[in-house]
Amino acid sequence: MAGNSLELHSVAGIPLVQSGDNLAMLICAALEAAGLSLREGDVVVVAQKLVSKAEGRTRRLSEVSPSAKACELASAADKDPAIVQLILDESRSVLRHRPGVIIAEHNLGIVLANAGIDRSNVSEDSDIVLLFPEDPDASAAALKSQLGSHFNAQVGVVIADSVGRAWRMGTTGMAIGCAGVQALANLRGRRDMFGRELEVSEHAVADSIASAAELLMGEADEATPVVVIRGLDEGQSTQNSAVLLRPAADDMFR
Repeated sequence: MAGNSLELHSVAGIPLVQSGDNLAMLICAALEAAGLSLREGDVVVVAQKLVSKAEGRTRRLSEVSPSAKACELASAADKDPAIVQLILDESRSVLRHRPGVIIAEHNLGIVLANAGIDRSNVSEDSDIVLLFPEDPDASAAALKSQLGSHFNAQVGVVIADSVGRAWRMGTTGMAIGCAGVQALANLRGRRDMFGRELEVSEHAVADSIASAAELLMGEADEATPVVVIRGLDEGQSTQNSAVLLRPAADDMFR
């Protein structure tokens, strides 16, 4: 990373995405309509919902058949058994639950509420819910390739979602997929301003990028699900979001 200043540009004009849409081309068209382009080192942050919609990751609750396990958990968590069945389908394990919320380890290894299954800003049809992309890092890599080719520039891509955190109120941005971005910067061995060697410091760069973009994306009816961040000099890294997952042996919160 480089630079002492950043520019963040929200991209207006992204249409409602449908299954099978070429998301990269929709983003390119919206950028050009706004008089924007992508430059070397830019990072494009894309809301998870856009990627999931384009990849057809929607489900109708009326078409889900809850198992006995799902019905039991739904009763304990005071949730729709069909949603609970989808949570179980999308998760490695359920870690905690209480009325209104289920904390699960998603099949991707991410720990979050309700396995990321969401209804907000998905559809006017309340029967439809949205799941995470099956492979967000692959989705990010595909977007990076198409966007970079269109604008003839090496760029980074972060697929972002908003999540809650242990011990903190509110939600913030998190990278669930990335390409061309140094997702985790190891600062061990560097010196602080007083010359002391850093021993454990690591910077969750991709999550910080997602959080910065979230300020412009918003959580309600802002309709700005794509943000371009300029000044980070990314685009070259081979890391993906998996490096941000804390190993189970080091997890003190489960």
